[in-house]
Amino acid sequence: MDSAGRVLIPRALRNELRMEPGDTFRLASDGEQVTLKPMRPDSAMRKEHGVWVFRSGRKIAASETDEALASLRASRGRPATARR
Repeated sequence: MDSAGRVLIPRALRNELRMEPGDTFRLASDGEQVTLKPMRPDSAMRKEHGVWVFRSGRKIAASETDEALASLRASRGRPATARR
């Protein structure tokens, strides 16, 4: 921490957490532990245990997810895979 109370977050961690200049954080403390949590708008996409998960709040038909994945793969130049 510098004399102005600023803390540097290493670049690798900023990149991993997709932090940008101007981001705001929630600060929490528990004894000697301090936690910073980026404040972001609620998004349907969240990373859970290292896997991106879509949470829409409603049930989605398998055909909808198949179409969305095929479209995404096509936009990235990847072949669509057959569902097993």
